[in-house]
Amino acid sequence: LFAATYPDRTTALVLYGTYAHRSEPDDDYPWAATWEQRQAYADEVESTWGLESDLGTMAPNADAALTAWWRTRARASASPGAARALILMNSRIDVRSILPSIRLPTLVLHRQGDRDSRPEEGQYIADRIPDARFVELTGEDHLPWIDADQILDEVEEFLTGVRHGPTPDRVLATVLVTDIVGSSERAADLGDRRWRDLLEAHHALVRRELARWRGQEVDTAGDGFLATFDGPARAIRCACAIRDGLHALGLEIRAGLHTGECELIGGKLGGIAVHTGARVAAEARSGEVLVSGTVRDLIAGSGIELEDRGVHALKGIPGNWPLLAVVRL
Repeated sequence: LFAATYPDRTTALVLYGTYAHRSEPDDDYPWAATWEQRQAYADEVESTWGLESDLGTMAPNADAALTAWWRTRARASASPGAARALILMNSRIDVRSILPSIRLPTLVLHRQGDRDSRPEEGQYIADRIPDARFVELTGEDHLPWIDADQILDEVEEFLTGVRHGPTPDRVLATVLVTDIVGSSERAADLGDRRWRDLLEAHHALVRRELARWRGQEVDTAGDGFLATFDGPARAIRCACAIRDGLHALGLEIRAGLHTGECELIGGKLGGIAVHTGARVAAEARSGEVLVSGTVRDLIAGSGIELEDRGVHALKGIPGNWPLLAVVRL
């Protein structure tokens, strides 16, 4: 209504999960509920307000956290009677006659499985607003902040002409990479079952030490671990504890550490710092904890003693890298 009345004050119109006519179906708009159905729905919501009776319509895939929030939101936002009055007020909406008078760039978005209003209702609106664009999205949740990226991507492209991918978060972290030395030979010597048991003991010990030193497990590939720490000194002490504990189990590892900016995209860790940590580990000898020059510079005053291992060219990593072995904590 605002867009049709004040086109000079409106740049564009984006509609999501909406409808043109809410109650009393007719040949032009067969998807509307009857007035009796809307009244029954309003009565049900009023009698169960503060629970989650309407959440099955708005967000059928809601988890426990959203369900708890939904209850709190209901109690904080309106009384049961006010909620009923709002539903009945919205049930009288009928904007079909003004749709052709909207002369603005318009985007209509609707999820395929929306239970509050049907995709056909969104298509109806788009068909009657001149030059409107209709996009049907996947999913069945009506709430726009669930899987919001798919909505925001369409809106961004519609308004700017450009769709950007997810922007990676960048965090400074110390990367620890470990690898069992001679794992293939040990597996062949022990046989599948005994090797599997030993590998499970290895994993359990590594995870105990990560928890002890507040490291975050990122990935486990076969017999190696990738973890991150927010402090390089703790990362070194964790690596040494892992090495010493595994030695008692008859396993030798090599470990490499590097501190740098890592990218977090969709919960996955990546970036040059991760690759550098892996290359440092590859240069380590059996039983050695090797660190980059960057880590050395950051642990000054920690009491950790390092021994120079020379300058190395790390495969796929630009430049030459001074590497140092941990000799005393």
